[in-house]
Amino acid sequence: MEPKQIKEGYLVKKGTVLNSWKAVWVVLSEDGLEFYKKKTDSSPKGMIPLKGATLTSPCQDFGKRTMVFKLSTAKKQDHFFQATHVEERESWVKDIKRAITCLAGGRKFARKSTRKSIRLPDTINLNELYILMKDQDDGVKELKLERENKIYNHCFTGATVVEWLILKEKARNRPEALMLATGLMNEGFLQPAGDLSKEGAEGGAKSVLLDEPDAFYYFADSGFFCEGYSSDEDAIVKEEFRGNVIKQGCLLKQGHRRKNWKVRKFILRDDPAYLHYYDPTKGDEYPLGSIHLRGSVVTAVEFVPDAKKHDVDGNLFEIITSDETHYFLQAATSEERKEWIQAIQAVSKSGK
Repeated sequence: MEPKQIKEGYLVKKGTVLNSWKAVWVVLSEDGLEFYKKKTDSSPKGMIPLKGATLTSPCQDFGKRTMVFKLSTAKKQDHFFQATHVEERESWVKDIKRAITCLAGGRKFARKSTRKSIRLPDTINLNELYILMKDQDDGVKELKLERENKIYNHCFTGATVVEWLILKEKARNRPEALMLATGLMNEGFLQPAGDLSKEGAEGGAKSVLLDEPDAFYYFADSGFFCEGYSSDEDAIVKEEFRGNVIKQGCLLKQGHRRKNWKVRKFILRDDPAYLHYYDPTKGDEYPLGSIHLRGSVVTAVEFVPDAKKHDVDGNLFEIITSDETHYFLQAATSEERKEWIQAIQAVSKSGK
């Protein structure tokens, strides 16, 4: 009997020989994790057995490369994967850990609500707490903060985090709030921005998050960016990144010149309405390109010229901008395509 397929999607994987990072199609089954060069490939590039395997998340072995988790086999072979955002990483980690546990106990895979903890009370779930903190109406407010001739966008202070946790009755006092905040930092949900907060995170103190108004932090999958005082021309470019992040993830994109298809990480922002795309194997600081969505039209399509030549078929959609530039994209599933289309339509109507 074939093992049950549990989950599939794009992740970035570190090569075992060349040490380069590449986007791959990953399929999780009850007994292993297969990865493919392309989604349409019939044979995987490799298969990682889950029997006796262990998983480490977050894996902070690579400095600025965030959202990484490590899967170590029973034979002590390490495999490193990177997700595009926190929710995606947590979803993969939760299912892989569950598959490992079920395999060890001789049970069939079944999703179960599990608690993430770092020596925290049983009632604390850091993933749920992170979602509450990011709530646009009732969460921690992302601001534009200035310090030492630098502007930090989509940031907040360590003191703000501590005060929010107490205000929302997630902690009874500041020491307890600092313990929670440290847990969020250790799990990669919060990231340090600026020299002071980075020194605190790397200093080995009991609390890696500093309860100070000059220590800046940001959500790991937010639209954070830092800039120096700049010209009016630079400010116009930076304006693209000031909107809230509405949706993000990997899609296949058709190139405008060669018409070949490559996996790209997309970040959708509103007000102003932009869709930025990045090379998922590299850092997020500089996008490969941007699509201004104000007045654009997005629709599902069943056919794209030259797509089948590249083994790309199904779950396609097209964005036509106000200046009549056409972009062809492919989602992993029909449900994902529907979600992207709805999100882009909403942003294109409301964002400036």
